[in-house]
Amino acid sequence: MEGKVLQNFNVVQSCFLQNKQFKTRFQSQTEPYMSALLPCPRGKLSLHLSSSMRSHTFSKYQPAISKQTTFYCNAASSSATAPSLGKIDFLKLQNGSDIRGVAVLGVEGEPVSLPEPVSEAIAAAFGQWLQHKKKAESRRLRVSVGHDSRISAQTLLEAVSRGLGVSGLDVVQFGLASTPAMFNSTLTEDESFLCPADGAIMITASHLPYNRNGFKFFTSDGGLGKVDIKNILERAADIYKNVSDENLKKSQKQTSIKKVDYMSVYTSGLVKAVRRAAGDLEKPLEGFHIVVDAGNGAGGFFAAKVLEPLGAITSGSQFLEPDGMFPNHIPNPEDKSAMEAIIKAVLDNKTDLGIIFDTDVDRSAAVDSAGREFNRNRLIALLSAIVLEEHPGTTIVTDSVTSDGLTTFIEKKLGGKHHRFKRGYKNVIDEAIRLNSNGEESHLAIETSGHGALKENHWLDDGAYLMVKLLNKLAAARAAGQGSGSKVLTDLVEGLEEPRVALELRLKINKNHADLEGRDFREYGEKVLQHLSNSIETNPNLKRAPVNYEGIRVSGFGGWFLLRLSLHDPVLPLNIEAQSEDDAVKLGLVVDAAVKEFNALDTSALSNLIHS
Repeated sequence: MEGKVLQNFNVVQSCFLQNKQFKTRFQSQTEPYMSALLPCPRGKLSLHLSSSMRSHTFSKYQPAISKQTTFYCNAASSSATAPSLGKIDFLKLQNGSDIRGVAVLGVEGEPVSLPEPVSEAIAAAFGQWLQHKKKAESRRLRVSVGHDSRISAQTLLEAVSRGLGVSGLDVVQFGLASTPAMFNSTLTEDESFLCPADGAIMITASHLPYNRNGFKFFTSDGGLGKVDIKNILERAADIYKNVSDENLKKSQKQTSIKKVDYMSVYTSGLVKAVRRAAGDLEKPLEGFHIVVDAGNGAGGFFAAKVLEPLGAITSGSQFLEPDGMFPNHIPNPEDKSAMEAIIKAVLDNKTDLGIIFDTDVDRSAAVDSAGREFNRNRLIALLSAIVLEEHPGTTIVTDSVTSDGLTTFIEKKLGGKHHRFKRGYKNVIDEAIRLNSNGEESHLAIETSGHGALKENHWLDDGAYLMVKLLNKLAAARAAGQGSGSKVLTDLVEGLEEPRVALELRLKINKNHADLEGRDFREYGEKVLQHLSNSIETNPNLKRAPVNYEGIRVSGFGGWFLLRLSLHDPVLPLNIEAQSEDDAVKLGLVVDAAVKEFNALDTSALSNLIHS
């Protein structure tokens, strides 16, 4: 780094809290690298490192620098490689119904795409959109803003607050919060907590790596959809061209920014729900031992603020402290290492139940006392059993990759209806809402990823509320003398047929391959799917799913496969479930034979399955 200027060096206020070892060891010493910081416009800083600083300062602190990185910064090594703020493609930040980008440098090949000025413009655009939607003329609108534990959270919180000010909105900052709580703030009626908010913004990138961040938006109608997100990004592009530092300074003087402890309101609602289910007992979980794994995300509150007031023992809970570098495991219930961590915690502490959340707490999973997962199909089966007890015959809406065994379980054992729809939590939720509007009762919409929403909870995908439904069952069963411990839950999924082999292979499309001939990768992917569809018509061992909303789903050889086009990426995910490895290979061979002539498709993952 000698003799170079580091641009966009965004200092995260909480960086030293993120690395307590560094702070404890060197807090009494002079920090020469900090004295080199020079203020620049709009929150940016530049840093010049001389040869002597390079050789002495960094060698001095070398022992403290590890894979987790001591210096949380957003830096480019020269003006030639720094991200150009004049060339931002806002629409590329859209990720379905979310906005996501790179907020800090640190991962090779991933330049910053979500710097402060861009975040300001996006927040200002949401303010514009909200004013247009609410058509409020007599009062100023207010927006609640919260964030997860990411290292860029505080920087983006301030940028978003400035941007909302540009549009003339007041800001209520919640600090560390969960995504479900942000939506809830638009429904709560309590002026002492400045609620309801007219709109809400959650700063999060879910389970993505530490360098990423993004935004989710809510009104009292729920989360914004793809069309609204595109509209906001188009507005943001225009604002970005025209906003000036003078506008920002003016808006900061006029905007009201207040801080509120809204999470106390949200958690008290969860506690009340469990108490109601147990006949208004004060401590319905007394004697239960339940561990929580928050993965150093925003879900650490669940142990002390929800379980303990209900009487549960939470010793052995882990990774509750927010740490945006996620040093222990990815906060993602779908991640194998994350699930292994919560299973180990349950078995080591001999607990009744284990609960694990993703970073922003809109997804979750559980583990019973024997270390068996309630995740993916098993979590859907468990929640379906609970919901169908309450609403017999209702329709359960899931994503496209759920198993045939789950369909049999829901329809034959539970007496419900299984409606398998498209991937994407918003797709699943919107489909359940559509069914209800057309007269078909549905009370649960849930993805295999752990996103689950209930009609009774305003169709919000809330990982904490899903776990409350499990706690309700435990508490109610004990109050009724029907059993104690997680066996109550395990018994509910008895009879669920589960595949011995379950795989997801990702067949990537090379967008630069000559075969595409300048076409969009989606067009190429659709051509692959059509060819596969045609090829299976003549195979007597295979049967197309009679109703299917996404990709090509085929049953055969005692199992099934689904080949579909990714919602956002140039990838064809292939899901295979079978009762043996040989049968899984047979299904893989069917797909391989159909797609081998598509040279832009990387089928190496499929080849590995076949040749293994």
